[in-house]
Amino acid sequence: MIRVIPLLVFALFQTPTPPPAGVQMGLTISPDTVTVGQPIRVAVRVRAPAGATVLFPAGPDTAGPIQALDPRQVRVTADPSAVDQTALFRLVAWDVGDQPIALGDVLVTVNGAERRVPVAGRVFVASVLPADSAQRVPKAARDIFAAQPPWWWPWLPILLAVALLTFLLWLWWRRRRRRVPEEEIVAIEVAEREFARVEAMGLLEAGERGRFVALMVDVLRDYLARRVPGAEASLTSSELLAAAREQRAVPVERLAPLLAEADLVKFARRPVTRERAAALGGEARAIAREVERARVAEEQAAAAAAAAAASPPPSAPSPPAEAAA
Repeated sequence: MIRVIPLLVFALFQTPTPPPAGVQMGLTISPDTVTVGQPIRVAVRVRAPAGATVLFPAGPDTAGPIQALDPRQVRVTADPSAVDQTALFRLVAWDVGDQPIALGDVLVTVNGAERRVPVAGRVFVASVLPADSAQRVPKAARDIFAAQPPWWWPWLPILLAVALLTFLLWLWWRRRRRRVPEEEIVAIEVAEREFARVEAMGLLEAGERGRFVALMVDVLRDYLARRVPGAEASLTSSELLAAAREQRAVPVERLAPLLAEADLVKFARRPVTRERAAALGGEARAIAREVERARVAEEQAAAAAAAAAASPPPSAPSPPAEAAA
């Protein structure tokens, strides 16, 4: 239903201030019954003498139950004999019941005289709730989109198991590749390679003579740990000498001064010249070679003795036949 309020009805019942002489104004509300959130169309039309100016209000108060959906629109009807303008409002109600529509004042100026005419109406906002909602308990609020697990989530345990198995296989392959049987390790070859690596580092040329001596002696100690029984690399210098004295293959008279001077260089920060550092490194390599020659001789002698013990003794020659007769 469309509600139309003509000029006289609006002037008598809506406001005690009548419009200026020769001015006509009307108000249209459509529909007159709405629900919460349903748009309401309001049209305010003013017709005034030619030369008059009309200023419509901006809209209702934004803090009230009736609020504007869109900015106000003004349409002008072409008429050379009069000023004919219509203001269109799109409103919405946020409360139920009989609600007043207060748009503000229309300012009409005719021949320099200004008059303000309030524009107001009413609309009924119906409730959409049932007659008795006391027994109705609303459901809890839900998310707009329920959280969904990613597509790969069910496959995660399988992927983890495959990754773990792959990592274990890689570790096994790496250890198997690096593992060398103890009998295949040639201690002197490892020592010669390490001696050459330390010398190639250029420590003497860089002025790190103490570090050069310490590394060369460490290579010797690692070699003795492989070739001399009881000469573990974790032993102190005195403990290593005590273990070496029980082995004839180790030249203790050369090893003892080397370890003593190397300990002073490593732990006491004893200065050492480049020539002396080179001599100590050469002595470490020479001791390793001498121990290797002695150990190889011992092993060859032991192998020969074992072979002789395993072979049967030669049998005595039988007497000639004539002598027996």
